[in-house]
Amino acid sequence: MVQEYQSPVRVYKHPFELIMAAYMRRFPKCPLIPVFVDSEVIGENHSDDGAVSVTERRCVIDIEAPRLLKRIAGVDYLYFLQKNTLNRRDRTLQIEVHNETFSSRVVVRECCNYTVHPENEDWTCFEQTASLDIKSFFGFESTAEKIAMKQYASSIKKGKEIIEYYLRELEEEGVTYIPRWTPPVVSSTAMAVPVKAGPDSRDPTYTSEQVVGTPDGRSKRELSPQHEGKSMNLPYKLDADYIRRYLGELTPLQESCLIRLRQWLQETHKGKIPKDQHVLRFLRARDFSLDKARELLCHSLTWRKQHKVDFLLDTWERPQLLQDYYSGGWHHHDKDGRPLYVLRLGQMDTKGLVRALGEEVLLRQILSINEEGLRRCEENTRFFGRPISCWTCLVDMEGLNMRHLWRPGVKALLRIIEVVEANYPETLGRLLILRVPRVFPVLWTLVSPLIDENTRKKFLIFAGNDYQGPGGLVDYMDKEIIPDFLGGECMCEVPEGGLVPKSLYRTAEEMESEENHLLTDSIYKSASIFKAAPFEMVIEITEASSVITWDFDVSKGDVIFTIYHSRRAPQVPKKDTLGAHTLPSLGTVNIQVIDKSWILGKDYSMVERALTCSEGESIQGSHVTRWPGFYILQWRFHSPPAGTASNISRVDDVLASLQVSSHKCKIMYYTEVLASHDFRGSMTSLESCHSGFSQLSAATTASSQSQTSSSISR
Repeated sequence: MVQEYQSPVRVYKHPFELIMAAYMRRFPKCPLIPVFVDSEVIGENHSDDGAVSVTERRCVIDIEAPRLLKRIAGVDYLYFLQKNTLNRRDRTLQIEVHNETFSSRVVVRECCNYTVHPENEDWTCFEQTASLDIKSFFGFESTAEKIAMKQYASSIKKGKEIIEYYLRELEEEGVTYIPRWTPPVVSSTAMAVPVKAGPDSRDPTYTSEQVVGTPDGRSKRELSPQHEGKSMNLPYKLDADYIRRYLGELTPLQESCLIRLRQWLQETHKGKIPKDQHVLRFLRARDFSLDKARELLCHSLTWRKQHKVDFLLDTWERPQLLQDYYSGGWHHHDKDGRPLYVLRLGQMDTKGLVRALGEEVLLRQILSINEEGLRRCEENTRFFGRPISCWTCLVDMEGLNMRHLWRPGVKALLRIIEVVEANYPETLGRLLILRVPRVFPVLWTLVSPLIDENTRKKFLIFAGNDYQGPGGLVDYMDKEIIPDFLGGECMCEVPEGGLVPKSLYRTAEEMESEENHLLTDSIYKSASIFKAAPFEMVIEITEASSVITWDFDVSKGDVIFTIYHSRRAPQVPKKDTLGAHTLPSLGTVNIQVIDKSWILGKDYSMVERALTCSEGESIQGSHVTRWPGFYILQWRFHSPPAGTASNISRVDDVLASLQVSSHKCKIMYYTEVLASHDFRGSMTSLESCHSGFSQLSAATTASSQSQTSSSISR
């Protein structure tokens, strides 16, 4: 595989002629480069007017390689051929290098260019490209490649230091200006024009504006931050000083990956080119693997275009309900200058927000936070004068309890995490999690598998009041900005959240017709329940101690909810399966699965007591299965006196019941089967509980607690 390198544009704030004088001092050998043993001129020629000189050298390199490898290769030194073309008229130097040693096994090519800065003629630009192709090397191809790249990266880093060293040497010798080349006198009567100290006003590209400086030494035509890095006419040629100022310190090979990926985008991508900071995040997320970063970035760019994310901050208006009940917001910055986002998760009604707004609105809220975070990072970079590419998030878990482990809410959270991880990598600098309750390990077990390993390393977790002591918040943010609800003196304007009124919940029809453009299938399904035809769902369990979880809302009428178990397979068509464990009932005509010949207590048994649920109630619960077999979740129409399962009418009565609209109930439901081996030891997360967010089955709680406790004790 060919390894390639592309340098950024390195700018020397010195004239071209002075840089050339410093460069020539590297020959015939340079003590600052120990591996550069010697060089000899093997060819030289000049143009008639002296403007162009071509010099060919043979350079001797003592590569830093294991002695064993040198003995196998049979060489102590490597020989390279260098061709330098100096054009004094155009003020350019082109350097071409290729290897002479092992040229049939290894191909090394390098091209360097010194040119005049297009925005300031008293500055000089340097660019470098190189490639390494090891075809065969005595079976040590991988080792040779690593040695070569390490050696090359080291020499690249030293290049600018060496030029600056010789510039200081020239200055100490009193050489601070070298006149530009002028054509030789063509007539004996012609009068030579004296050379004056400074830019040549006869040069057609000269204007007074180009050389007027500012007190800090910057040219008036030096580019502003938002345009810096585009000074080389071709947008993908980044300035090395710009990289350090706005992107941070990168190794030469990391710089090369950034430039090559940006160049590839410029040449192939037809949409909006992302900013350099954003491209760099994708490279960091894939450890600067160019191919992997390019694939991830391409998927993200397609996603952004499809969902018009670039216009989100300008076009999306947060619903008033989000402004009132979403307990998160931006709050100053941390000690590193990173924007600080505060989320009071324990005070937020996650279920109420999902039920009232839907997943798409919540996802857009999270996307808008990330887009705002990117914008704030750019602002802080300019304000603090150093690269700031990520933000800090402070999550207060005070108040977090079992209601937050509402399964559909957790599932929506996992989908949102997937979207953020795929499209906003390396944007989180630090996550401070405070006042974690006992249920936090359960939530962490659910969400951590979807979080990138590099991101997980940035999590700092504090239980109780540990955040107030040494190593707590004061290590990461100034004392003056610690929010008041955490014992600080700074008033924090983040909403306190609270319960979303059920009157704001969407109706069953609205949820059913919701079009989710950004997330996949809706987590809820709807079902109608008729007086003569209950709605039944069959779940096949192959492993004892699996956990069946459910969540449903009664949007119309009153229903009775029961769970049965049978070892016999119900005779129903096997289609529209729900996951790998289920054989649900079908269609708008509720085909019942409990055979009319079955006898309760013999062919099937009740494993959850019947629970009566009124219109408007929300029910959550779970059941730890004791045996494998078929579990039947049943919702029946409720009208006193309540009928038993054995007296329910069969399919013959269904068509008649459909004509009677008053004998119809409706639910929105969600169910999931959790494997025991995934959740053993944290079964408490699956127990039913009663809170202001949900009305839960006491029977379910009682029947599952004994099984749950035994699971925990294992």
